[in-house]
Amino acid sequence: MISKFAVFGVPAPQGSKRHVGNGRMIEASKFLPAWRKAIETECQSLFEEPMDGALEVELWFYLPRPSSVSRDYPTVMPDLDKLVRSVGDGLTQGGAIADDARIVDLHAYKRYSVDGWTGVHIKITQIKD
Repeated sequence: MISKFAVFGVPAPQGSKRHVGNGRMIEASKFLPAWRKAIETECQSLFEEPMDGALEVELWFYLPRPSSVSRDYPTVMPDLDKLVRSVGDGLTQGGAIADDARIVDLHAYKRYSVDGWTGVHIKITQIKD
């Protein structure tokens, strides 16, 4: 089984924390809750039950290009691994996959948007055991 879909929005990283006092840590990205909600909402509209078993996931992130940037690749924050983490948890919470621990093959790419569309294209493939 293969599922392909896209989530519109500005991808936000998950995993960076900042200290707010009294030993409390919070996510550094204030955009993470909205991004995760967008992923979860899209998944809930597409999946009746979560994909399970060994999964291959391909993620293409498209980020806004700042006007001051002339290079082709986004070699700056956010970190690709932290973008992946936010999507993995969103796929699980949204019911697309049973658990992000099921992902055994992962391919992730980070690019600047060329047409103004920002977000992530997601392809999930169930691997036959």
